[in-house]
Amino acid sequence: MDTAAATRTPVQWSPTLALDMPVMDETHEEFIGLLAAVVESPDETLLSRWALLIDHTQAHFDREDQWMEATGFAAGNCHATQHDVILQVMREGGKRGLQGELDLVRQMAHELGLWFANHVQSMDNGLAMHLRSAGFDPVTGEISQPNALPTEQLHGCGGGTCGTEHADEVSA
Repeated sequence: MDTAAATRTPVQWSPTLALDMPVMDETHEEFIGLLAAVVESPDETLLSRWALLIDHTQAHFDREDQWMEATGFAAGNCHATQHDVILQVMREGGKRGLQGELDLVRQMAHELGLWFANHVQSMDNGLAMHLRSAGFDPVTGEISQPNALPTEQLHGCGGGTCGTEHADEVSA
């Protein structure tokens, strides 16, 4: 990515976003690359790149949601709920873009980058800590320390940065 493009992209990959979980880190880096492609896109390719970002984000969130389900999160936990809300907003942006509101899609991409950095450093960081504590292998789905799993379902993000008191705080 060139320097001029980097200044237009609301989030860039950096060591501060790394969570010491390679599968998650690689997915996050891919997300940032796709988001940068949207931000840098001319009008002619904006919506196709937005659609690619939505597809990637769906797979990304589905995978994290599966990890949460496998390691003791309640179905309606705040982390998964935030994933659902973000995807809904992104899809609405795509529909509005098809109606000619390309500036809205561009604004959404900018806001998405700001949200993403916060999401990684809070909710995804909590999830990564939780997965590591249980010895969860995200590639195989194996849990080497099942005794470390919670005895009751988690409703928060799995870390100390959120809990049930934050379940309604979803920002886009």
